[in-house]
Amino acid sequence: MHDYSEPSLTAPPPPGCPAGDPGVGLLPRSLRCRGGYGLSQPVDVFKLTRELIDIPSVTGEEFHLGTSLGELLIRLGYRVELQEIDSERANVIATTADQPKVVLSTHMDTVPPFIAASEDEEFIYGRGACDAKGIIAAQIAAVEKLRGDGVNEIGLLFTVDEEVTSVGAKALNELPLATSCRYLINGEPTDNRLAIGTKGSLQVTIKTGGLAAHSAYPEQGVSAIEKLLDVLADVRQIEWPADETFGETTCNIGVISGGTRANVVPDEAQTVLQIRLATGAQAAKDLLERAVAGRASLEYKSVHDPVRLLALDDFEQTIVRFTTDIPYLTNWGTPLLIGPGSILDAHTEHERVAKSELLKAVEIYRELVQRLLDRTT
Repeated sequence: MHDYSEPSLTAPPPPGCPAGDPGVGLLPRSLRCRGGYGLSQPVDVFKLTRELIDIPSVTGEEFHLGTSLGELLIRLGYRVELQEIDSERANVIATTADQPKVVLSTHMDTVPPFIAASEDEEFIYGRGACDAKGIIAAQIAAVEKLRGDGVNEIGLLFTVDEEVTSVGAKALNELPLATSCRYLINGEPTDNRLAIGTKGSLQVTIKTGGLAAHSAYPEQGVSAIEKLLDVLADVRQIEWPADETFGETTCNIGVISGGTRANVVPDEAQTVLQIRLATGAQAAKDLLERAVAGRASLEYKSVHDPVRLLALDDFEQTIVRFTTDIPYLTNWGTPLLIGPGSILDAHTEHERVAKSELLKAVEIYRELVQRLLDRTT
């Protein structure tokens, strides 16, 4: 028999809350259920972080993590909704009997590849340790402490697809529940410092076309790859705009692809750029289109401007260069951004989060929620 005094992702759901495949213990995606047991002991944030890491959830494959989190939150006594995004994944929304005035949010998906959890005395390692499974664990632990103190106007939002186009956040923004919320505390690795601003983002695919031919007779064809290289040479010379608060706009040539084999002149090529914006997106678009000068097509995948966030006294502050779900969760109230771990460890083969930072994050989230609720009265 499972010991319900210790939160675990592997425990069975409470009576009255049906599971999916009993061999996996997964909720139907459409299920809405009020939790049954509720747990009397604090959440073991280290154990929960390890368990979350050990459920692979690369973007597009978040189903198992989402349904397992849903079951855990039901056992903790929440009202849980899994908002289906597509047949393989869903956002997780957890609330109490009260309408939430403050919600904590972060994302379930990770970049590839999956890396299993490990630990030593100081750190927990693995894919998602700091981005953002340790944050999920810390947020759940913080909200459980708040509920133990009698605070119930709170909720949790865990999204899919943040690492790509934030399709999960966009869907969450349409929920009527958002209108009751006054503040959104989003979690990303900020070294437990309150971010007062985030850079904007512009992701664009540049495509060139050519004419295929036998490589022995290149004069009979037109190389799409060579055309793309010429375009990129000019893109690399762009002097991107800067801002006193957000610093420099930067451009990363993240992906290049084209051609079919070495003995064929390539008739297609493309690259994907990720531009981190210090100023409005339109200025960057104008510079990019001027550099391309009609030699290639441009397809903008995601665009949003820099965001200024709520600053509170008594919290160490920072500006971050990365982007988050926040621009797509505008209906959930005034946004804040803070979380344990360093962004310099995210997306790396040595991804990690300090155990001390996880414990500190639980208390930071708890204090933030109390401060924000005081502002609503």
